[in-house]
Amino acid sequence: METRKSYFFVGVGGSGMMPLAMILAGRGESVAGSDRTLDKGALPAKFADLAAKGVQLFPQDGSGITSPDQIVVASAAVEATVPDIVAAETVGAARMSRAELLSELFNASVLPIGVAGTSGKSTVTGMIGWILHACGRDPTVMNGAVMKNFAAPNAPFASALVGAGEAFVSEVDESDGSIALYYPKIAVLNNVSLDHKSLEELRDLFGTFAAKAVTTVVNVGDGESAALAMSLPRERLVTFAIDASADLRAENLVPEPFAIRFDLVKGGERHEVRLAVPGRHNVSNALAALGAVRAAGVPLAEAIAALAGFVGLKRRFELVGEAGGVAVIDDFGHNPDKIAATLETLHDFPGRLLVLFQPHGYGPLKVMRRDLVAMFAERLAADDVLVLPDPVYQGGTVSREVTSADIVAEIAATGAHAVHVADRGGAAAHLVALAQPGDRIVVMGARDDTLSQLAAEILGMLR
Repeated sequence: METRKSYFFVGVGGSGMMPLAMILAGRGESVAGSDRTLDKGALPAKFADLAAKGVQLFPQDGSGITSPDQIVVASAAVEATVPDIVAAETVGAARMSRAELLSELFNASVLPIGVAGTSGKSTVTGMIGWILHACGRDPTVMNGAVMKNFAAPNAPFASALVGAGEAFVSEVDESDGSIALYYPKIAVLNNVSLDHKSLEELRDLFGTFAAKAVTTVVNVGDGESAALAMSLPRERLVTFAIDASADLRAENLVPEPFAIRFDLVKGGERHEVRLAVPGRHNVSNALAALGAVRAAGVPLAEAIAALAGFVGLKRRFELVGEAGGVAVIDDFGHNPDKIAATLETLHDFPGRLLVLFQPHGYGPLKVMRRDLVAMFAERLAADDVLVLPDPVYQGGTVSREVTSADIVAEIAATGAHAVHVADRGGAAAHLVALAQPGDRIVVMGARDDTLSQLAAEILGMLR
C-alpha cells in the first residue's frame, strides 16, 4: 500500500472497524471517522482513545467527507441514505468494505496468519498474538475484542497491536462471506457450526480458505472440521483435539474456577500446561494457537511458557465483580456452541446460573432457532433461570419472523425456566430480584458494546 492515504471509517467505533483504524493510524496513515454511538454521546472513553491515537472524529452528518482523495470504509450494513455515504457519492470518494481493506493489509504481509471458525476466533487470535509478542516476534494483531494482555491506561481498548515483525495475525469472518478475500500462509480452523449461514455454505467457505494455506491447523475433534481436513494434503496439515488422536492432543483436563490445567501430548513428548482462562473450549483454543505458532517457527516449550501468561479477552468469561455473594460474569456467547461452552464451564462448579442472553439480531435468531432451543433445553440445570430481552436492533429494515418471545416459548415447553422480558433493563432487574448468595449472573450477547455497561450496572444493583 502507498503511504499517507486518507481513510474515513463510517462506524469507526465498531468492534471490527476500531482495531483496523488503530492499525492504519499506528502505521502513520491519515485516519478519520464517524459513529452513531459517538453522536449519541455513548461510550465516550472508546472515542477518546481513538482520538488519542490520532483518529480525527466527526459527526455522522457527511461533514468529514470532503475530498475525492479520501477512501471511505464502511460495512455492507451501512445504508446508502446515511449522510456520510451520500457525501462520498457526491465528492466521488472511493469506497471499500472493512473486509476489503483488512484483507489487503493481511495479504500484503510477509506471514499472514488467519484464524477462522464459528467460535473461538478472537481468543485464538489473542493467544497467537500474545505468544508471538512474548517470544519477540513483534506481530501485528487485528482482533474483534480487547486483548487484556495489551490493555493499559493509555490503551484501554487494545483490540489491535501494531508491530514491525513479519506476522499479521487476524481473525477472518465467514458471516458475510468475506473470508474468501484472505490468502493465509498459516490458517487455523477451529470449528464449523451454525451461526449466520447454512452448513453447506460454511463447508464451502471454510474449505476454500483452509486449502489456500501453506499450513492449516485444524480441530479434528470437531466433526465438520475433521471432514474438511480429509480433503487437505497431510503434509500441509497440523491437527489438534482433546482426548482424541491428533498431532497436538490434550489429556487429563483439570478445571479451576477461572483457569484450567491439562497435559499436552505431541508424539512421544508430554508437557504440562496451565491456562489463566477457564473451560474445555479454551483448551481447544490453546491447542489451535500452539499449532499456529509452531508453524510460524516458535519452539513448543517456548510457546507453552508464553501461553501461561495469556490473561484473556474482554467479554470472554470476564468476572465483572461480586456483591452479596453473587458473581457477575460478562460473556460474548451468542451462538449455540459459544453459549454451551460457557454454561459447561460454569456448571463445573456449584451455584445457580441466572442468564441474560440478548440475541445479536433477528436474522441470526431465525438461523439458530432450532439449535438454540435444543442447546438451552439440554444445558440449563433444573434451577437455572434464562431471560431473553428483544434482539439487538441497530436501525434499518429487518424481518422479525422469529422473536425472543418465540424462542422462550419453545425453551419453556421443554421444562426449562425461561422468560421473555422485552426491555433489557427490565430483564436485568428481573434477575437481580431473583439473585441469592452463591448464584452467578451471566450477561451474554454480541454486536452491542453496551452489554458490558449492563453487566456493571447489574453489579451496582446487587451492591
